Amino acid sequence: MYQEMDDVVNQVLAISFIGSEALYNSIIYFFTEARKLTRAVNIFKHMRNSRNMECRPSIRTYNILFTAFLSRGSNSYINHMYMETTRCLFRQMVNDGIEPDIYSLNSMIKGYVLSFHLNDALRIFHQMEVVYKCTPNSFSYDYIIHGLCCQGRTQNAKQLCNEMKSKGFMPSSKSYNSLVNALVLHGEVEEALKYLWEMIENRRSAEFITYKTVLDEICRQGRVGEAMKLLKEFEEKDLLNGHAYRKLLYVLEDDYGDPNAHAQIR
Repeated sequence: MYQEMDDVVNQVLAISFIGSEALYNSIIYFFTEARKLTRAVNIFKHMRNSRNMECRPSIRTYNILFTAFLSRGSNSYINHMYMETTRCLFRQMVNDGIEPDIYSLNSMIKGYVLSFHLNDALRIFHQMEVVYKCTPNSFSYDYIIHGLCCQGRTQNAKQLCNEMKSKGFMPSSKSYNSLVNALVLHGEVEEALKYLWEMIENRRSAEFITYKTVLDEICRQGRVGEAMKLLKEFEEKDLLNGHAYRKLLYVLEDDYGDPNAHAQIR
């Protein structure tokens, strides 16, 4: 019932002494949920211009907007467009004397990674403790590791992954999958397998494409029989269901047909 909500909001805005930060935050949140970003931003501007200090934006207000802008991107171009708005919003928040928290800083890192501004993401990451007195958490590391892997910077990604683990954080499935795939594409199959088994041991889920990329590269190196045995091991350890196993088997047969190796694992 967004039309009815709109009517109520207009009545609230018409009376200057009515409202609070929490009320306006709720209004902004529901408008962002309805994908009415322009309306949400207008409410935000009303808060900033309000003479009632209790209605001024807080870190919670900004974080609602950061979430909304980040959720809009379905590709790098859209992310790039919204990231410029997010960047301006972040700068405005800092200029208004509102200190970023871990959520807003991670939002900036994630936004920069999604829009392929990795150096900007790294800048925020390295400023977290020094400038903002905010310790990176597992999400901070995960976003950066994923971004490094997307650019093929596997050595940096491995260093950060090891640093993350040394601080007691466990890489997410996304970090592990990104790292394994990036290492394979770099030709570092043995290193990729090490992280793949580590991921499995830590009960993180490997994606179908990760298994396929690993097996495909081993076959490409002329080690088809080894790839077939590894595929069988994945199935025996219940890492792949029957459908995924057969699909990978047929792909390897079609691309690197080795009837003898195939017969060995039947």
